[in-house]
Amino acid sequence: MKTNKKILSMLMLAGVATGLAACGSKSDNSSGGKSEDGQIYFMNFKPEQEEAYKKIAKEYEKENDVKVKVVTAAAGEYETQLKSEMAKSDAPTIFQINGQNGYNTWKDYTLDLADSELYGHLNDQSIAIKDGDGVYGIPLAIEGYGIVYNLEIMQKYFDMDGAVVKSIDEITNFDTLKKVTEDMTAKKDDLGIEGVFSSTSLASGEDWRWQTHLSNVPFYYEFKADDIDWNDNKQTSEIKFTYSDNFKNLFDLYLNNSTTEKGMLGSKTVNDSMSEFALGHSAMVQNGNWAWSQISAEDGNVVKSENIGFLPLYTGMPEDDTQGLCIGTENFFCINSKASKEDQKASLDFLTWLYTSDEGKKHVIDDLGFIAPFDTFSDEERPSDPLGKSVMDWDSNEKVNSVPWAFTSYPSQYFKDNFGANLLQYAQGSMKWDEVVKNTVKDWASEYKNTVSE
Repeated sequence: MKTNKKILSMLMLAGVATGLAACGSKSDNSSGGKSEDGQIYFMNFKPEQEEAYKKIAKEYEKENDVKVKVVTAAAGEYETQLKSEMAKSDAPTIFQINGQNGYNTWKDYTLDLADSELYGHLNDQSIAIKDGDGVYGIPLAIEGYGIVYNLEIMQKYFDMDGAVVKSIDEITNFDTLKKVTEDMTAKKDDLGIEGVFSSTSLASGEDWRWQTHLSNVPFYYEFKADDIDWNDNKQTSEIKFTYSDNFKNLFDLYLNNSTTEKGMLGSKTVNDSMSEFALGHSAMVQNGNWAWSQISAEDGNVVKSENIGFLPLYTGMPEDDTQGLCIGTENFFCINSKASKEDQKASLDFLTWLYTSDEGKKHVIDDLGFIAPFDTFSDEERPSDPLGKSVMDWDSNEKVNSVPWAFTSYPSQYFKDNFGANLLQYAQGSMKWDEVVKNTVKDWASEYKNTVSE
């Protein structure tokens, strides 16, 4: 199994020479434009992008005289709300799925997009969701996540007498990160922070940074060691949680050096965590490149764009020193196959406009902050936000390997919710770590049997 090293540079550049030729043979839904009698209902997965999509929808409505409805599910409630909306007569015409397992759930509602112009513009068509010769999900962005740091606070620590290291570049593994973190905690009053890390949000629906994103690292290494293709459901019917102690390493570091006491974490949200970072109450926070819009928009934000960057999720693996960020894609656009032909065309026209027109691409870069995987974006059309730039810089670093997003293999949202609930009990001291591991292995197998294998 290969890592996703240099995935961004390949996706951004590989299709430039061939993309224009490809689009000439595709269907006629090019460059958006007015779609007669069609309407668009977009079901959005990410709450943090709700305002951006509403802005885009308003502009598109005005320019193209077509109705665009955007509905955003609450955090952790997307699958439940999508099922409810799909049962209605005015169901979503555009929706999102989470990798191959998402397709397994929604394949009866996905239109084949193999002949669409949008698919023709995809730099690496192997990353689309396919079934036989059909294409049923097109990735909307390539993203990356890790530990976001505020260099102004970090530099204040580096300049102190007795600092463990003198530069952010010296933090290249878990052992060093742990020593730095614990020393910063001892000096937190002098640094003017409440904790090194922002709150480990463990409220229901707010725990995805741990039960999905952090756990991706040990599960990726487990799949790699066992030569498992995580896109093959038969190969991922069970897990061993081989590197559970590595997960615990970083999770404990977050818990023990936080702005918030462990007993209070069950009420903390991602918004709380990001607000603490934006206001300078913490020096670091785990999140992805999508977080910059949230940080920069926080009233009272003190984090300057030139002082923000990423560290990888170091967990104490032997590969720490050559590990980069977690870079990949999990969200895929789908068109509802049960919608009217007019609504299908209007919806595909909208997505094509978003990723091919000058106006749409500007929204993708500036408002959504996406690293777009389409040949319509030149290498110069990079994200303007500092975290997006940092993702691309990490990916182009020849000395490290990006960690692919293996969490698209997770059997269900229910599995992830149970995992998160167990992590909360562990944080509060009501569950031993061995029990968390045992429950996670058991829940994976049972959820695979109940959902994936149906």
